[in-house]
Order: sequence, then C-alpha cells, then structure tokens
Amino acid sequence: MKYDLFLFDLDDTLMDFSESEKNAFSLSFSSIGYPNGLSDFRESYRAISDVLWDDLEHGRITLGELKTERFKRLFEMHSLEDDAEAFGQTYLDHLGKEIHVIDGVEEMLSSLSDFRLAIVTNGFKDVQYSRISGSALNNTFEAIITSEEAGVQKPSAEIFEYVFKQLQVTDKSRVLMIGDSLSSDILGGNNFGIDTCWYNPKRKENKSAAKPTYEIHDWKEFSFGKLEA
Repeated sequence: MKYDLFLFDLDDTLMDFSESEKNAFSLSFSSIGYPNGLSDFRESYRAISDVLWDDLEHGRITLGELKTERFKRLFEMHSLEDDAEAFGQTYLDHLGKEIHVIDGVEEMLSSLSDFRLAIVTNGFKDVQYSRISGSALNNTFEAIITSEEAGVQKPSAEIFEYVFKQLQVTDKSRVLMIGDSLSSDILGGNNFGIDTCWYNPKRKENKSAAKPTYEIHDWKEFSFGKLEA
C-alpha cells in the first residue's frame, strides 16, 4: 500500500448517521411531548439541516450557530414554542449515545492495523468522541480531529493543515482521505492536494467539481487490495 496515514470521515462513512439521527430526533421530541415528532417534523428538519450544513462548509455560519439555528427555524416553521437552544443540546445528548457502525468497517480497519489511522469530522466534538468511545472502534485511531477543535471545517484546506500539524506529517503523497461526501471529504482532499477515496455505497453519480482518486461501493473493496498498491 502506498499510504502511511489514512484519514477517515465518520458520519455515513464509518457510522450510519441516518439511523443515529432518526433515533436521536425521535427521543428528543418525545422528551418534550411530541411522540410523533419523527413523522411530523423530520422531513422539514432535513431540508433545513441540509441548507445549514452547506452554509457551514462554505463558512457562512459556525458549528455553534448551526446547533441552535436548525431547530429555531424548524420550531418557527411549525409554530412550536419550545426553546430551540435547549432542544439543540438535548438532541446532541441523545445523538452521542447512538452507535451504529456500518457493516464491514471493523474488518476493514483491522486490515489496516499496521498503518496510522485518524478521524477528520465536521461533527460536534462531544458527540463524535462519545459515539466512537462507546463503539468497537474505540482505541482504533491515533487521533480524532473535529472541525470544532480545528476552528475550520472540511472542505477548507486549513483543516488538513491543522491535521498535518497535529500528526506531524509532511508528505502529502503518503496520505489518503476517505469519506462519503464529495462536497466535504473529497473536495477537501482536492483542495489540500492529497489523494482521496469516495465511499459511495448508493452508487451516486458524481456531478460535482470534486475528483476522487478512487471510488468504492463496499468496504470489502477497500479491505482487500482493490486500491492501487
């Protein structure tokens, strides 16, 4: 293998974020008296959240602002009078307990036990640390680096500069970024000049400006040497 260091995204790359989000969303709304919150509000929430995460990637808002703003907009849309800031924290508390490792990930990471492994995620620090520490992936990674800690998020090249400094890496040719998001993981790697691997289990068409070095659809493709050696 030509790489020494593998940088992994977390959500929808190593862990099933959709399942985590669904459960945390349902539990959070049930806690404030809306047992049907998942069916009543999730579609609206997803539309709002997608816009705000795009704003985050483009530097138009901060992660702290996103935490409350997504629920503020949702509550206004549905005329709910609950405290968006408090609810945002409740949601993150539940999210941190949701652990759903994607099939094949544990085996894939075990096959890389001789290499350096790290997480680079745009997610919230406390949530991501909690989910990883409570999973079979705990103690697998040399570092877990969040945009919250770095002060900048993917796809900015600056987060990779932060990663390289933290991990004392200088040779870009020996590093591979792996993730499911073209706009975040792959474009981020492109911006910084490192090779990338697009994890694309749903076989989406790439209509973006991001150019992955590799594309895989199943973790077995990564584990068993289908990447260039």
